[in-house]
Formats: sequence, C-alpha cells, structure tokens
Amino acid sequence: LAGSSARLRSSARSSSSFAKIEVAGPGAGSFLQQVCANDVDRPIGSVVYTPLCNDRGGIEADLTVTRLDRHRYLVVTGTALGAHDLGWLRTQQERLPGGGDVVLSDVTSGYACLGLWGPQARAILAPLTRTALDNKAFRYLSAQRLNLGPVPVIASRVTYVGELGWELYVPAEYGLALWDLVWEAGAGHGLVAGGYRAIDALRVEKGYRVWSADVTPDDTPYHAGTGFAVALDKGDFVGRAALAKLKASGVERRLRTLLLADASAVAQGSEPVRVNGEITGRVTSGGYGFRVDRSIAFAYLPAGTPRSATIEVEVFGQWIRAELVRQDAVFDPAGHRIRA
Repeated sequence: LAGSSARLRSSARSSSSFAKIEVAGPGAGSFLQQVCANDVDRPIGSVVYTPLCNDRGGIEADLTVTRLDRHRYLVVTGTALGAHDLGWLRTQQERLPGGGDVVLSDVTSGYACLGLWGPQARAILAPLTRTALDNKAFRYLSAQRLNLGPVPVIASRVTYVGELGWELYVPAEYGLALWDLVWEAGAGHGLVAGGYRAIDALRVEKGYRVWSADVTPDDTPYHAGTGFAVALDKGDFVGRAALAKLKASGVERRLRTLLLADASAVAQGSEPVRVNGEITGRVTSGGYGFRVDRSIAFAYLPAGTPRSATIEVEVFGQWIRAELVRQDAVFDPAGHRIRA
C-alpha cells in the first residue's frame, strides 16, 4: 500500500493465489454476456466488475472480467472460489446457446500476480515503464500490456482495498523477478509487504463484499447493494427476469454497514443483530478498520430501517450499540482515492 496513510504505509502483496479463468473462442463474448449480470461487451482493455446470477437472481459468483483480446477474456475471482466458479461457468456453457464455441481454462497456476496499492503506487511504477500511467492514459477499471523493466506484465487498474493501484499479472516464471523489481523501486516510498489480514481490514472499510459470506446464491445484487453492477438494458442474461421483477417491486432486506460503538468489540461473522429490541438477522462479516479506528460489521437489515433505530450487535455475549452508516463505505465513500 503505497503510502495510504500514516498508519498504513506503502504495501505490495503477492496475489498469485487469485483464481484465474480464461474464456476464449469466437463465442466468448456472447457467452459472457449471457452469464454476467453486468455489460461485459466493452472495448479491449476493459475491466468489468460483475455478479453471475442464477435463474432466481441469486449471486452464484462475484468477480471481474477483463477483455484481453477480441475473443479472449480473463476472469479473476477469489482464491478459494476457482473450482466453484469454473464449475458454474461450465454448467452454463452446457445449457446456453453457443456454448460450444467457448473454451474455459483454469489458468491460475500460469500467472503470478502482485498487488501494489496506495497513493505512491504510480510513483513506484512510473520509473519502471515507458507506458504512461496517468488517469488519462491509464484509467481506473482498465488493463494494458506493458513492460516493467524486462518483465512482461498485464497491468489491471483495479483494487480491493480502496486505494490507487494495480494488479500486475505475469507468467509464473517471472513472479520472483517482478517482486524484486517492485520491491527495490518502492524502497524510497515506504513500501511494505501486506497480507490477507491487511486486505480484509481495508475492504471492510470500503464496503466491499465477500462471496459466500456477504453475498450468496440466496442474495441478489439488489439485496447486497451491488445493483449498480446489473445492466438490465443490455439484453437477456441468466437471472434477468427475476432481477427486473425484484427491482420493480423492491427488496425486503438490504446489506448495510454498521459502526460499533465499542471499537474493541470486533464482529467476525454470524453474530446476532437486533433492531429496536427484535433480532432481525446476523453479521455476515466484519473487522477493525485501521484507517478509521472503528469496528465495522455488515448485516442484512429490513429495508427502510432508519438511522434513528436502536441497532445492537451481540459480540462475545455483550450487546453493543451500532450506528447505521448512510453509505456502504466508511472510508472515502466517494471513491476519490482509487481514481487519484
């Protein structure tokens, strides 16, 4: 995290364990348009965040799709979710028209990945490449092929931590060389190595969801607060009819962000939540936000729950008052830092 704050200095981490699926062939674009809720028919170099939904509109996967070439896409999903998401894609391939013109390949082991995030990320990378990294030349949610020194890289400007930065994908044999190159370049910028615990704390502050905890096949994007990633106007796709009906009628519950009054009480998930004395649900995930010095939790609450309601979370046997956040993100809710 390249100088993200006084507490969290520059950081890089190996993200090679991200699951990676290549979708290729003359029918790749059409197939992905049918299985993705968002519009992935974008120019080469586009990165699209999208849910994959079932016929009920429930979220079967939550991932990014990068268009590498005309008929070649890279799907990146969570470390433990590769087999599940690839299995779901293959199931849809068997039932959707044109599936025979698509090749699905697990390429996880073929690519090493280094995540570099923080306000100094651009300053660290710029001396290593001839490619322009400014906002006009390299916009947020885009990917480019470039060289960092002698290392060939697919650089994707995307983040799961709420800071400026890139995911850097290289053939696996270049992984160590890339790490050494970036590590040396970051020495004068306060670069530190970060791990999954750091990423989890940062993503909680930004309101970023985790599939299997915050979102599941029983939750739709409109329940989860990710309806912005649904393109109902792009044409038909798996789950569209259910999602269109739900959007018109409204949802009965919504995933919300809570700030616990006691910062030392940290919810881990599954803690009961009550509103005005009545238990209404449970925490889906939570953690401590070091940039905001607060304990944060996500929970599904009845739709329309007012901020004035008395909300409590039971943490280790104690009911802790909680404040309902107006926006999902506690840190930089407008997203200025990721677009810096």
